[in-house]
Amino acid sequence: MGSPKNEPGRFSDEGPRHQVTISRGFWLMDTPCTQALWQAVMGTNPSRFRSPDRPVENVSWDDVQEFLARINDQIPGLDLTLPTEAQWEYGCRAGTTTALYTGAIRILGDRNAPALDPIAWYGGNSGVDFDLDDGYDSSDWAEKQYPHTKAGTRPVGLKQANPWGLYDMLGNVWEWCGDGMRDYQAEAVIDPTGPLEAGAERCIRGGSWFSTARTVRAACRLLYPPGFRGNDLGFRCARVQS
Repeated sequence: MGSPKNEPGRFSDEGPRHQVTISRGFWLMDTPCTQALWQAVMGTNPSRFRSPDRPVENVSWDDVQEFLARINDQIPGLDLTLPTEAQWEYGCRAGTTTALYTGAIRILGDRNAPALDPIAWYGGNSGVDFDLDDGYDSSDWAEKQYPHTKAGTRPVGLKQANPWGLYDMLGNVWEWCGDGMRDYQAEAVIDPTGPLEAGAERCIRGGSWFSTARTVRAACRLLYPPGFRGNDLGFRCARVQS
């Protein structure tokens, strides 16, 4: 878990790199939660970029807890949750150890990393042939991989999946994790978690349609208050063996 010191775009909180053991099997949804699923469970759609097959966004960590409570109540024994940061990174990497699950990343400009194009919607490509009327004005974004003037989320599952069949683990929307940000140490750890107390800030992972290239890497981690919402922030569910 984490990134080596020489990884392009690396932030200091991604190290030291260390071994993590996850002791219980778990599943991740193969895409971020869609607007269609959110609407079916919650009866509303808070998203800016509206279409059923796009990821739901503008949902806070607290909002997601309400979604999880409702869907688990509707389907007894389902027991969906959010992945921990360690579970998320394990699922994203899918057995790989490089910056991306397809290999290394070379960053040519702020929003220009050609290796991201096949696997992720990020700031360098998310506006190419954008199909909604209310796209975000991207005309002043610097160093884009492709020229575009409006951008936003895209339907899930259009980019190449990782080796375990998970789509959009990088790009499209940031994804909430269940825990907060722990300080990495060099020692090996088992089932690590960051802060879990009520009100603690929570990790988000994966980068988004808005993101610069350096933030769309398997090791990149950010932290937000549980009440924060953004039109580039969603989630995917986990189910953990008891």
